[in-house]
Amino acid sequence: MTDDVTELPAEADPQITFADLGLDRKVLKAVEETGYTIPTPIQAGAIPPALERKDVLGIAQTGTGKTASFTLPMIHMLARGRARARMPRSLVLCPTRELAAQVAENFDTYAKHVKLTKALLIGGVSFKEQDALIDRGVDVLIATPGRLLDHFERGKLLLTGIEIMVVDEADRMLDMGFIPDIERIFGLTPFTRQTLFFSATMAPEIERITNTFLSAPAKIEVARAATTGENIEQGVVMFRAGRRDAEAKAKRDLLRALIDNEGEECKNAIIFCNRKVDVDVVAKSLKKHGYNAEPIHGDLDQSQRMRTLDGFRDGSVRFLCASDVAARGLDIPAVSHVFNFDVPSHAEDYVHRIGRTGRAGRKGKTIMICVPRDEKNLDAIEKLVQNQIPRLDTPMSPGAAPEAPAPEAATQTEEKKPRRRSRSRKTEPPAETTETKTAEVVEPKAAETVAVAAKPPAKPVPERQNARRGRDHKGGRDEKVIGLGDDTPGFLAKSFEERLTN
Repeated sequence: MTDDVTELPAEADPQITFADLGLDRKVLKAVEETGYTIPTPIQAGAIPPALERKDVLGIAQTGTGKTASFTLPMIHMLARGRARARMPRSLVLCPTRELAAQVAENFDTYAKHVKLTKALLIGGVSFKEQDALIDRGVDVLIATPGRLLDHFERGKLLLTGIEIMVVDEADRMLDMGFIPDIERIFGLTPFTRQTLFFSATMAPEIERITNTFLSAPAKIEVARAATTGENIEQGVVMFRAGRRDAEAKAKRDLLRALIDNEGEECKNAIIFCNRKVDVDVVAKSLKKHGYNAEPIHGDLDQSQRMRTLDGFRDGSVRFLCASDVAARGLDIPAVSHVFNFDVPSHAEDYVHRIGRTGRAGRKGKTIMICVPRDEKNLDAIEKLVQNQIPRLDTPMSPGAAPEAPAPEAATQTEEKKPRRRSRSRKTEPPAETTETKTAEVVEPKAAETVAVAAKPPAKPVPERQNARRGRDHKGGRDEKVIGLGDDTPGFLAKSFEERLTN
């Protein structure tokens, strides 16, 4: 049987409403209360075959409403029936805790008029609380792969009752190394299950899994894989620091200049870094300069991560400095800007990062900073999206970037000058001593010349002093010692024989 491939336009069809999709009236009531009336293209394409119990392969860029594409039909199909202890009826796998928590919130929103139970299995929460929920029986189990397998291996969970299985952000699962776990989980679920598979990109490994575990899926492709939203204005600043050791600081200066240059249009922003340590450094630097910023990455406690996300959603946090843990699937509709402090190492991550802005039909803007060593990654991104990212001028004054380390260079120059003066002072005293000694030696010579001309009586003391000076001063006058004069001791005046006799 061939795949049912449906390619949909990127724009929603205003003639189609949620009421036309065949959803239960209680589900429609919840949707209407949220203010949505027209489904997005991925929702309009995926919900009907899902309600027909077909496997679905949904490919769409982030921010197009994929979460509602599987939550709404799941609620409709699970409305009838009853869960049994330790045997959930449906399973939703998410790559990160934040995405899993967001899916759980969507279920609470759309299932408020339907009596369904759910459990959220993520790290950072005690097993005891999660075990209590599973023991009572849940209709919907939302989990990350690692924590799900932990419960299974502890004998607290059975997956033989799964009717519907959803894999969300499958390409992110691949990047995080979850594919072996996903394959194992597929093997623990019944062969007769219905599978809904969603992703923004389709890597070869993902395609292999879909061919193995999906049965004649309805393929819904809203836009070409790895495309970026047309309502997102993109740009990249090619940046070269004056000195390699000052590059990180210069990039942080440039980031603040880019934020300031956006002015009031930058209501809030997510700033992505490749490394967790850089997330902390950038957030600390922004706060130091008066910007309302907080970090979020995988090394933080789950409670702290959720508080930070809640603060960003309600506006109490303006700048969210994040690693790629926040790049996938987080639904924060009103993000005006995305700044890529680093060029992503994987080209697919660029699509997901910038997908945090321009959501739900809003306009968005994304700016990336590219240093020379990241130009290869930039080329890979442009090759993936099949489009060149516009180059932007730096908002810093001309030559400001190369001159960033100039104050340090000036300081070093000033520090070197005193050292040269210090060495000069060390060498000057010997020169002065030489001049003094030379003067002292020359004066006696002049005095001697006058004395010889006038033939005055010899003065023993000056002659002795001159003699000593002649011996002490190397390279000075070259004269012989004649005698001690009147100061000669008596025993020296006697001959050797006379001294022996006495």
